[in-house]
Amino acid sequence: MSVVTKEARRLKRRRRVRAKVSGTAERPRVAVFRSNKGIFAQVIDDLANDGSGHTIASVSWTESEFSGLNKADQAAATGKALAERVKAAGIDTVVFDRGGYQYHGRVKAFAEAVREGGLTV
Repeated sequence: MSVVTKEARRLKRRRRVRAKVSGTAERPRVAVFRSNKGIFAQVIDDLANDGSGHTIASVSWTESEFSGLNKADQAAATGKALAERVKAAGIDTVVFDRGGYQYHGRVKAFAEAVREGGLTV
């Protein structure tokens, strides 16, 4: 009997979500990666560059304004910052890709902050 690791289970969920969620130029995908220390996110147009994708905007917890916050506040602050960057690029509607994580805790705080920042998710 083989043991399925936590990473393998998340990867399986991630692939299942990605089969259903795709970003376009009008409605790009917000991809979230959550590590033990912080949160990263990108806004991606999956159809650009002959299907290989194009990153429109990104945000990382390692940026100086987010590094001193606790994890939940950090997720909310990065969500608002990403929303500002995407609005500056002229996009107001996105698709949320939770990346195999439960829509709970930091991922939920990030998504709600993106909505508060003015994007339609």
